[in-house]
Amino acid sequence: MEDQLILVNENDEIVGVGPKLQIHREGLLHRAFSIFIFNSLGELLLQRRALTKYHSPGLWSNTCCGHPSPGEHVLFAAQRRLGVEMGLHCQLEALGSLIYRADLQNGLVEHEFDHLLVGRSDLDPILNIEEAIAWRRVPSVTLEHEVHDRPSAFTPWLRIIMDAGLLQFPNGN
Repeated sequence: MEDQLILVNENDEIVGVGPKLQIHREGLLHRAFSIFIFNSLGELLLQRRALTKYHSPGLWSNTCCGHPSPGEHVLFAAQRRLGVEMGLHCQLEALGSLIYRADLQNGLVEHEFDHLLVGRSDLDPILNIEEAIAWRRVPSVTLEHEVHDRPSAFTPWLRIIMDAGLLQFPNGN
């Protein structure tokens, strides 16, 4: 059975559920989360999405993203996905949220009420290659330059979050 996503309004109030692919085809607003894991040097852990992903394959993105299942708390879902995708387990804290809409390839649309979560870990990830094919850590200045110089190498939501000024690197990096 296809994953079910939580449809929400602009106040993150549940208005229904629906199949993941249909929601992305119709561009319906749904609940999501984006995780940003920093190490003790203040570098952000990036992942490169697997080439088999149904959208944004091979693009660099934040540490982990996902959607809570119906009835699942955002923080619990985020912890679960971080373990599944990156083999990491660490405390996560809410950084804020935003609503964004991004047109993707194949007529798909990301329209998310995105909960931003931050954590700290110096451990190397253990990638689930069905989700991510590479990882690296970057300081803020490197990421800013790369996103500016090669925006098409990064996921739209990472660029939107950065443009909104919501991503704060620790230690001034």
